[in-house]
Amino acid sequence: MGKKIFLWVLSIILVLLVSGGAFFAHEWYSKPFFINNFFNRFAIKVALESPETLTSLHFLEEVGIRGHNAELDDSSPESTVALFDYIQKEYDVLKQYDESTLTEEEQLSKDVAEYLFELAKEFRPFVYHNYPVNQMFGVQNGFPTFMESQHQINDLRDAQDYVSRLNKLPRKFAQTLEGVKLRAERGILPPEFVVERVVDEMSAFTQKNVEENILYTALEQKLNKLDGIEESDKKQILTEARTAIISEVYPAYEELTRYFSGLGDKTNAQAGFWKLPDGDKAYSLALQFFTSTDYTPDYIHNVGLSEVTRIQQQIMQILSSEGYDISGGFSTSIEQLSSQERFYYPDTKAGREQILKDYQTIIDEIDAKIGSAFNIQAKASVKVERIPEFKEKTSPGAYYQPPALDGSRPGVFYANLYDIKATPKYSMRTLAYHEAIPGHHFQVAVAQELEELPFFRRMAPFTAYIEGWALYAERVAWEQGFLEDPYDNIGRLQAELFRAVRLVVDTGIHAKRWTRESAIDYMLNNTGMAKSDVIAEIERYIVMPGQACAYKVGMMKILELRAKVKKSLGDKFDLAEFHDVILKNGALPLDILEQLVDKYLEKKTQS
Repeated sequence: MGKKIFLWVLSIILVLLVSGGAFFAHEWYSKPFFINNFFNRFAIKVALESPETLTSLHFLEEVGIRGHNAELDDSSPESTVALFDYIQKEYDVLKQYDESTLTEEEQLSKDVAEYLFELAKEFRPFVYHNYPVNQMFGVQNGFPTFMESQHQINDLRDAQDYVSRLNKLPRKFAQTLEGVKLRAERGILPPEFVVERVVDEMSAFTQKNVEENILYTALEQKLNKLDGIEESDKKQILTEARTAIISEVYPAYEELTRYFSGLGDKTNAQAGFWKLPDGDKAYSLALQFFTSTDYTPDYIHNVGLSEVTRIQQQIMQILSSEGYDISGGFSTSIEQLSSQERFYYPDTKAGREQILKDYQTIIDEIDAKIGSAFNIQAKASVKVERIPEFKEKTSPGAYYQPPALDGSRPGVFYANLYDIKATPKYSMRTLAYHEAIPGHHFQVAVAQELEELPFFRRMAPFTAYIEGWALYAERVAWEQGFLEDPYDNIGRLQAELFRAVRLVVDTGIHAKRWTRESAIDYMLNNTGMAKSDVIAEIERYIVMPGQACAYKVGMMKILELRAKVKKSLGDKFDLAEFHDVILKNGALPLDILEQLVDKYLEKKTQS
């Protein structure tokens, strides 16, 4: 079934389910006869509760369903409770399916769903153990990012829906603030640096002239690209948007700013999750979720220390062979490398534009030549854009945004160009391979295009698999000859070193009670990264405990599985075939991925 036909059929099914025809009403409210109907029903019902998700996926518009584009998600504490209640009910339904009646593929989907449901059950007591207003991915920067990058404007109604969302922001912020206050009552407050960052960010956001604010400029740019809309209508929309920003958006930001400004001495410098109620348990669960393993903080910390030593030694060997004096140790040697102006672009607008162009060239080159390592490739395209300047300072070095399901929006690799020294030329290939091809874009877009899988499998949020693949993809690009320059290879090794250091600092902060400053010092001394990047990264790990450990853990597992298959099959080993096993089932927990590889190996050795 073609992608557009699949989305059309899915949309029609959704219309019938919602309208409540006799058969569909039964499937909607009770146990569906076919287990794949259960999986799709679950995914659809969850998506229906999130108009922002529906906008991002962008697959209902083709059949005329558009009302969600004027709405924002319910961010109230009550909606979170309702979601967990619903998950528990659906878990009870899932258990009713007799495994002896399921196909092998259906059983795999059931295993994945049970893994997610069980994890949700364990997480429920810790639902407030997070910081919904933070400097990385808080509601205060998430909203303008969503409006700028996700809300499409293809006609006048889309523009009116954009303004509608601006007017509805106060409700979303009020609900978020209610949740923040509930956390405060439970002793869950972010470290003081987070408070300072978000106050500064929100203050700067509301001090901008409306016509310079991203919410206005994004709308104006989208309108200017449209044909077939009267100029008078465009002016009217912009006038309404301006009014909404002044009367609704800015006051909502100011109220949130006042609350955080008033926290004062209620916060402190303690950064780790250990400080929260039952924080050690919460952190262990976070590690379990992000790595999809039962590895302890101590185990992850020690693996990190070992990997840091190994990778640093490899980098030192290359530096020595290139004539560098390495007698001063790793930190001094990396300083020699990073201090050379030849590795950087001009700190100008033109220099930054050239970075984006060169990233695209790197991606296009590998996209055209990587085929020998893969039997499958993504159909969706990918482009490179700069991270919006209003949030560059506190954003990571890069991130990836998946394409729309209907093909109306490509995947996007967002590059942080705030500090030109954070983009040495020798690191660019590796970053492009990680975020785009054969990394995130390759894997995520392929998963979205696996039309035979239940919808939830195509969107599964297993970070160790997703990030582990992207880090593994850097290695594959090197193995396939795309990093022949020794400095580019240093860039690759530095990227892997960066992920090994993350194992050390994340567990150090949240389990071993490291301070923010000691974590920054460790990362600076052991990576050679720009200080601005190090600070942003450490502050990211503080508000997203456990997530930073997923990359290296996932990569090591994929490499371990590949080595196992290679050893067993010898000359019969086929890299592209191995990648099929990894990629053609969507993101998976690592232990289930290992079971799949073992089944493949069993069939291969018997044939």
